[in-house]
This record gives sequence, C-alpha cells and structure tokens, in this order.
Amino acid sequence: MDKILNLDQEIISVSQKLSNRNKNTRRSLNRPGLKKQVEELIRLLRSAMYPSIFGEFCDDDKFLRDNIQINLRRSALLLHSILSDIENGNGKNIEEIVHNFVTSIDEICEYLETDIEAAYLGDPAATSETEIMLAYPAFEAISIYRIAHKLYKLGVRMIPRMMTEYAHQMTGIDIHPGAEIGKYFFIDHGTGVVIGETCTIKDHVKLYQGVTLGARSFKLDEKGNPVKGIKRHPDIGSNVIIYAGATILGGSTSVGDNSIIGSNVWLTHSVPSGSKIYYTPNGSDMTVC
Repeated sequence: MDKILNLDQEIISVSQKLSNRNKNTRRSLNRPGLKKQVEELIRLLRSAMYPSIFGEFCDDDKFLRDNIQINLRRSALLLHSILSDIENGNGKNIEEIVHNFVTSIDEICEYLETDIEAAYLGDPAATSETEIMLAYPAFEAISIYRIAHKLYKLGVRMIPRMMTEYAHQMTGIDIHPGAEIGKYFFIDHGTGVVIGETCTIKDHVKLYQGVTLGARSFKLDEKGNPVKGIKRHPDIGSNVIIYAGATILGGSTSVGDNSIIGSNVWLTHSVPSGSKIYYTPNGSDMTVC
C-alpha cells in the first residue's frame, strides 16, 4: 500500500505538465469558479425581478424596495466583475453594457409576464400563476433565456451561453440565447426541446416536449469546418402550435402564422399561414391548409 501511494515524483511531473498546458492554451481564463458565479448572478437577478418567488418578500413596501435594490446592486457589481475579466482586451465598454442591461430588466419582466399568462391560459392543469413560476420547467428555462438574450444582444457571448446551459441542465430545455422569441411564449412539459441560435419565434407560440427547431445542414469552409454566423435555424410565425416530437430544420424553413405542426413531423420546407401538418405512417407529411 505504501508503495502504491508513493506518487510524489509522478504528481510533481504531471502537475508541471498541467501547469504548462494551462499556461499556454488559448482557453486559459483567470476566473476560478466562474460557473458558480454565473449561477449566483442568475439568482440575484431573479430575486430582484420576482422576490416572492426567488428571494425574500415582505408586505412592507420600503423593505421590499430596499431588498430589490440590494439584489440589483449586487448583480450589477458581479456582472461588471465577471465581464471585466472575461472581456478584458476585447475593446468592449463594460460600464455601458452593465448600465444598458440593468436598465432593461423591467422590460425583461414585461416579456416574462406575457409568458406566465400564456402558460396559465394554455395549460388546463395550471391552478395559478404562482404555481407556474414555482413548478413549471418552462418558466425556469424561459426566465433565464430572457436574461441571457438581453446580454447576448449587448454583445456578450460566453455568459449568456453559460446561463442557458445552466437552464438546460436544470430543465432539459435547450434555448440558445441568440434565438429571437416574441411574447406569450409557452413550452408545455418541455423536456427535450431544442431551439437554435438563429431561430426566430413570433408571438403566441406554444411548443410541446421533444420539439427541435434546428439546423438542417452546415455550410463548410475550405477546411471542412462549419461556417459560423449564417442563418441555420427556422422561423416560426405567430399563433403557432408545435406538438411533441416535431422536428423543423433549416435556415430557409418558415412556418406561417396560425399553423399547427403535429407530433413527430419532420419538416424541412416552408409552409404557408394557416397550415396543418400531420405525420403519416408512410413517412410523408400530410398538409391541410
């Protein structure tokens, strides 16, 4: 046993190799514990936005206002600290990003209020809006997405991706922060939903579990690597319902307003407004307009 545990020289050697690897790699980032700090940032922001759900609530107006101010100030300072490290040297005005983000939080709440309403009206099992906020994975994922999306629009990339991936781990719902999603958005059940970066979704859209709004294929560069920054994911119109297991792919694919996409449909072409698309056993989609 003593012989097996006598690893001093090996540990010294491997430690030196790991140190050199981390020192020389482009992935080096001097921000230990960044994942936990991003999770804390989400907690602080949602505690300020919805103190009765995520933070401390009191009927005393002054205590409530002071508590919200404390959480907002802490979140602003933490965001500034994180961005100062990870965006150092990228030419971004950190103070301006933080200022614009903090002043947009009330607007984020306005969007979330419509999402809560859509969930309550769209699910007969929902007994209250409070239940939706406390127990529905869709609200967990969408509330984090709304926060992350605003940061993404302000030119921040890594932190929004970490935020939505945290929501993905918690809920099984994978929404890229770059996706453009309108008001009154609801995901019923939610597990396995995937929404890609360049997807656009208009108002009053409802998705069920297992829906994928993804890329059909990737354009490759001269080295055979996917080309970045191009439109890859579909556009979904207003008042659309997409049922469980449906897959809609491609940057040129669009689903018109007031359409219904049935369960297990595989769609790689555009359909006009008012379409009803159903899966058929022979492998073709049946379209009813």
